[in-house]
Amino acid sequence: MTTPVIDTLNTRVTIRTYQDKPVSEEMVQAILGAARRSPTSSNMQTYSIVVVRDPETKKQLAVLAGNQKHVEECPVFFAFCADLHRLEMACALHGEPLVKSLETTLVATVDAALVGMSAQTAVESLGLGAVMIGGMRNHPAEVAALLGLPLGVYVVFGMCVGWPDPINLPAQKPRLPEELVIHYERYDDSDPTPLVQQYDAALAEHYNAQGNNQHAAAWSGPIARRLNGKIRPFLRPTLEKLGFAFD
Repeated sequence: MTTPVIDTLNTRVTIRTYQDKPVSEEMVQAILGAARRSPTSSNMQTYSIVVVRDPETKKQLAVLAGNQKHVEECPVFFAFCADLHRLEMACALHGEPLVKSLETTLVATVDAALVGMSAQTAVESLGLGAVMIGGMRNHPAEVAALLGLPLGVYVVFGMCVGWPDPINLPAQKPRLPEELVIHYERYDDSDPTPLVQQYDAALAEHYNAQGNNQHAAAWSGPIARRLNGKIRPFLRPTLEKLGFAFD
């Protein structure tokens, strides 16, 4: 069974190289309009989107994201923000404070993620390509200052959008076996080792076919090396300074 939306999702690839061709304002507005229909917890709509076209701003964002050149080179960049600032203003209309907590932080972050995924699906349905940029969290305070974000707003991730360069289209990367990620009725906690090793081999074959030689443990190896220490240990105190809570 398939639909155009399912086909779009099943054929998606990450696009980091773009044609020197603008993305029309009509397309941007269509993408944003569709994304705004995303599910949101209790209709709180705790997200905002900053659309960036200015070359200098994109250049600075690229540096803050870890020198990711595609941030600078894409025609348009979306910054998906968790936004509690607007809730504070709504509460203030009724003389009430917004009591921030881990829950409000999670709600706003999830809202931003949901609207971002809807936006990417809309992007790809128009024949455009995209890549999500988690590197926006490398320097969240600097990104917030650059984009003029008020207290209670941070960029969860960004998205480069543009017309895919047909010469540099990537092959679709294999995903983890379905048995590892789909569970029915209850979580299946069987030993995942055989399936992980199967995926390691499939991913290594994919990378090797692209001329990018990888160790046989092409998935679990990098995961183990990347996650053997804290990632972005500064994130919690920085987000607290930006107006979020974790208790």
